[in-house]
Amino acid sequence: MTQLADVGVMGLAVMGANLARNAARKGFGVALFNRHGDKTDALMRDFGHEGRFTPTKDLAAFVAALAKPRVIIIMVKAGKPVDDVMDSLLPHLEAGDIVVDGGNSLYTDTNRRFDALAAKDLRFVGMGVSGGEEGALEGPSMMPGGTREAWDRIAPMVTKMAAQVDNTPCCAYIGPGGAGHYVKMVHNGIEYADMQLITEAYDLMRTVYGMDAPAMAEVFKTWKAGDLDSYLIEITAAVLAKRDGTGKPLVDSILDEAEQKGTGRWTAANALELGVPLTGITEAVYARVLSSQRTLRVEAEKRLPFQAPAGCKAEQADLDAIRDALYASKIVAYAQGFEQMAAASKQYGWDLKLGEIATIWRGGCIIRARFLDRIREAYGADAKVSNLILQDYFRDAVLKAEPAWRRTVALAVQHGVAIPAFSSSLSYYDGLRRARGPANLLQGLRDYFGAHSYRRVDGDGAFHTRWSQDGSEVKV
Repeated sequence: MTQLADVGVMGLAVMGANLARNAARKGFGVALFNRHGDKTDALMRDFGHEGRFTPTKDLAAFVAALAKPRVIIIMVKAGKPVDDVMDSLLPHLEAGDIVVDGGNSLYTDTNRRFDALAAKDLRFVGMGVSGGEEGALEGPSMMPGGTREAWDRIAPMVTKMAAQVDNTPCCAYIGPGGAGHYVKMVHNGIEYADMQLITEAYDLMRTVYGMDAPAMAEVFKTWKAGDLDSYLIEITAAVLAKRDGTGKPLVDSILDEAEQKGTGRWTAANALELGVPLTGITEAVYARVLSSQRTLRVEAEKRLPFQAPAGCKAEQADLDAIRDALYASKIVAYAQGFEQMAAASKQYGWDLKLGEIATIWRGGCIIRARFLDRIREAYGADAKVSNLILQDYFRDAVLKAEPAWRRTVALAVQHGVAIPAFSSSLSYYDGLRRARGPANLLQGLRDYFGAHSYRRVDGDGAFHTRWSQDGSEVKV
C-alpha cells in the first residue's frame, strides 16, 4: 500500500519547489501539484531523488495523496490567486484539514480567509516565510498564524524545516488569524528600510568620495565583521564585487529603478492607522517610488542640474562615520518596527511575543543580523519595553554614533546627495528625545482655525480660545 504524504505543496515556482524539497530532505513525504504540470515534471526530473515525493496532475489525486487531517501549503502569488486556489481546493477538503498560505498575503486578507474556512470547519494558517529561494531550501524563518490546534498539527514539520540558530528553530507560533502574515509584513518593512540605508551609504561613498564598486565591496566586507554583521551587509559586498560578462562591475550596469511587491507600502499604511511614527520604513517606500520615476528624474536633472562633487579621497574616519550613521539609523528602523508590532498586538488582541519574534528572525530571514540577539535580550528582560532606543545597549550605541550620524547627514546635504532614510531616522531620534517639542504651536493653530481645542501644561481638561471674538479662553 502506498504511504500517504505528510504535506502537500501547491505552486511549484522557485519558492514552492524549494520549500517542497526542504520538506522532503527533512524526511517528510510531499505531495506535489502545480497548475501547469511541466513544473511538477521538472522538479521530479531534477530533484526527485532527494526524498519521498508524490507527483500529481489533478487536485483530486493531490488531496487523496495526503494523510488526514491534511496539511496543504499554498505557494502562489498573493491576492486573487490565493482565493482562486482555495476555491478550487474546497470541494476536495474535509473537516479538520489545514490550508497554509505561505505567500506574502496582506494580513487582512488572511483574517478574511481564516474566518471563511472556520465557518466550513476547516483550518487556515497564514504563514510568513522569509529567506528567499535559498532560505526556502536550506531553512527559512517562518511566522505562522492561526489557531493553536492548527499550529500543533504543523509544528513538527515546520520547526524541522526552519533555519536553526543555537539549536533553536527560527519558527514559532505567532498568534491568531492574520498575526503571522502581519509580522512578516513588518519584517519586510524593516527590510525596506535596511536596504535603503545601505544604498544611501553606497551613494555617499560613490558620489562624494568617488569610490568604485570593488573598493566599496571591501568596505562592506569589513563592516560585516563588526556590529553591522548581517545577511544584507554580506550580500551587499557580494553584489558590489560581482563583474558582468564584460569584466565591469555588474552594479554599474543595473538600471536604477527599484521595484516593490507591496509589503513595505502595507507596513507604512498600517503604521498611519495605528499612529506609530514609522519614518524610516515609510521614507524607504517613497524612495522606491521616486526611483521608478526615471523619465521624470532624467528631465529634472537637465532643468535642475546636479553638480557632482569633485571627489576627494575617503579617509578611514569618513568611512567610519558612514558606518556609524548606518548602524544608528538601522537601530531606529528596528525600534520603529517593533513599536508597530507592539501597537498592533494591543489593537488586535494578538499578544505578540516580541522577544520570540526577534529570536526567529536570527536565522533564515532576510533581515537576520547580529544585534537581534540584543533585541531578544531586551524583550526577555522587560516585556514592556516602551522603545528599543531607550534600552541600555541601543541607547549607548546611538549616543556613541550621534556625532558621526550628524556629520554624515550634513555631508550629504552639503553635496546634494539624497538620504531620506538617514535624515528621517536622525530627525525621529531628535524628536523622540525632546520632552517638549513644537507641537504646542501646532495645537494653537488648529484651535485658531478649527476650534479643535488644546490642553494646558498647568491645568486639566481641554480649552478653546475665542480668537476672532474677545480673545478669552474657555474650558470645553
